[in-house]
Amino acid sequence: MRSSIYGISFFFLFCIFPLVSGQLASKQSNTMITVSHQLANSSWNVEKEQNPCLWEGVTCNAPHNDSILSLSLSGFGLSNSSFLPLLCQINSLQSLDFSSNLFNSIPVEFFNSCGEIDGLKSLNFSKNMLVGSLPTFQKFVGLESLDLSFNSLNGSIDSQLNGLSALKSLNLSFNHLTGSVPSRLGKSRVLEQFELSLNRFTGEIASEIGEHGNLIKIDLSGNHLNGIIPESFVNLTKLETLILSSNQLHGAIPAGLLGITTLQRFSANHNNFVDLPSTNPSMSLKILDLSYNKITGRILPQLLLGSNLQTVDLSYNMLTGPIPVTISSSLVRLRLGSNYLSGPIPSTSFVSLPSLTYLELDNNSFTGTIPPQIGSNRKLALLNLAQNKLNGTLPDELLNLIQLEVLKLQLNKLSGEIPNQIGRLNMLSVLNISWNSLNGIIPPSISNCGKLISLNLQNNGLTGLIPDAIGNLKFLLELQLGENKLHGRIPDMPQKLQISLNLSFNNFDGPIPKTLSGLNDLEVLDLSNNRFSGTVPDFLVRLSSLSQLVLSNNQLFGDLPQFKPHVSVDINGNPQLHRPKDSPPVLSKKRKPVGVTIVIAFAAAVLAVEVVAIVFLLISRRLSKVNEEQLQSLEVLSPPRVIQANMLTANGGP
Repeated sequence: MRSSIYGISFFFLFCIFPLVSGQLASKQSNTMITVSHQLANSSWNVEKEQNPCLWEGVTCNAPHNDSILSLSLSGFGLSNSSFLPLLCQINSLQSLDFSSNLFNSIPVEFFNSCGEIDGLKSLNFSKNMLVGSLPTFQKFVGLESLDLSFNSLNGSIDSQLNGLSALKSLNLSFNHLTGSVPSRLGKSRVLEQFELSLNRFTGEIASEIGEHGNLIKIDLSGNHLNGIIPESFVNLTKLETLILSSNQLHGAIPAGLLGITTLQRFSANHNNFVDLPSTNPSMSLKILDLSYNKITGRILPQLLLGSNLQTVDLSYNMLTGPIPVTISSSLVRLRLGSNYLSGPIPSTSFVSLPSLTYLELDNNSFTGTIPPQIGSNRKLALLNLAQNKLNGTLPDELLNLIQLEVLKLQLNKLSGEIPNQIGRLNMLSVLNISWNSLNGIIPPSISNCGKLISLNLQNNGLTGLIPDAIGNLKFLLELQLGENKLHGRIPDMPQKLQISLNLSFNNFDGPIPKTLSGLNDLEVLDLSNNRFSGTVPDFLVRLSSLSQLVLSNNQLFGDLPQFKPHVSVDINGNPQLHRPKDSPPVLSKKRKPVGVTIVIAFAAAVLAVEVVAIVFLLISRRLSKVNEEQLQSLEVLSPPRVIQANMLTANGGP
């Protein structure tokens, strides 16, 4: 028993104890204490903890703990950088992290002193408020990683980085740097990470960058670069990530670029490229994004065949022809929208793609029916086939997509009924099958789609009643049912409706129902082109968020209640409905002083009271008539309100 106790004591004495109580070199300890007094930071408090190796963000060499290897003051909320040169007295430092603070400058003494630390490998000043030009890094012979991203540095890059011969990672993203992209970077030939995104660099990409054969990642996105991709990039045999998005690059993509065997991501969206790469992509390729270019021609079959391919985005180009018949089974996201693709959607292309989550084929010219095989892709969360020329009925197999969150089928030629079991898609947040030729009723099971935020069924031929259970859609913000043949009682509506409730161009009649009285968040209510009768109820005035009320072309009568000035109310086509007499049109108020001036001038000229009275009467009537005509004209010519790029009413297309 005693031997066990002695053994445990020996273990703690010689193994554990040194880890927590090693003696930090006195010079380093004094430096840390001096800095802590300047910081006045509770995390660095010598009164609470005398050993700096135990302070937050401090790493010492274990097990001796006699020197400091790295310091991280990330997120300390520091703004005064005057203490930084003191830390350079710690000559054992390998890493310094000052990210996520409020520094707007770095003392010159810091670069002079810390440049002498041969073992310093990593320096991070990202996410501060640094301004001015890029500092000059002299010496720093061992620095491998430099991160100055997310600041406000400006000016060009000339020779400031020439001394960094060991540099492997450079991140200057999210600044205001200008001029040409640096190409030689002094003596460095070991560069692996080269990130200059979201600056203001101009000119062409220098071919010399292709001479840095160790490059793994290049990110030049979000600049103003023009010209072509250098052919020398094909020689970067270790390249894994190439991001050139949001520039003004043009021409052809180098033939062998996608064939680099290590390449995993190539993003060059938002440029002016005109051709797809002609060579087979590497089997390592996972992400290909060439959206928002000017690419023409057909989609080559090999482009979608990579065994590791996860994302392909070719949307917003000018591609023509059909979709390739065979698609990689590893695809997660396929975006081909807004092209000129045509023909039927190949049924064999979308059979049991086990990882497919996003499929967007919208705004093309696809014909034929929706392939039932799409329903076999059980992980689909977004399906967008809108704005094509698809016909036929909605396949029941779509109801197998129980993880579907967004379903967009609008602006096609679909017919038949909405499946009765649409409620099985209970994860839906957006359902849009507007502007088709659907008929039948709105299935009551739609109330099972309890996560719906937007429901758009307008411009079909739907008949029958609005299901009573529609009110159970407690998250619904927008309901578009215009241009159908709905009739009967309007049930209680979801209380959180906010964007719009559109019941226009249907067959509703009778008084405007009180079931609408609780929609206090609603901004737009369109009841136009029905057969509503009676007076306009006062509860509409009390809808506190209402900004637009469309009551035109009904059978309403009486006086319109007094709405708040910011509420636009359209009552055209209700000849027996009148605006309040005590609220004259705004235009008449503007005209009145003009009329008075004319009368006074005329009276002064002729000096005849009787003539003045007659003329005044004639002018007043004329002005009143003109103002009423102008007001009606303005109401007729006012453009319909557009919400989320959709027409508010059914008077126009979405």
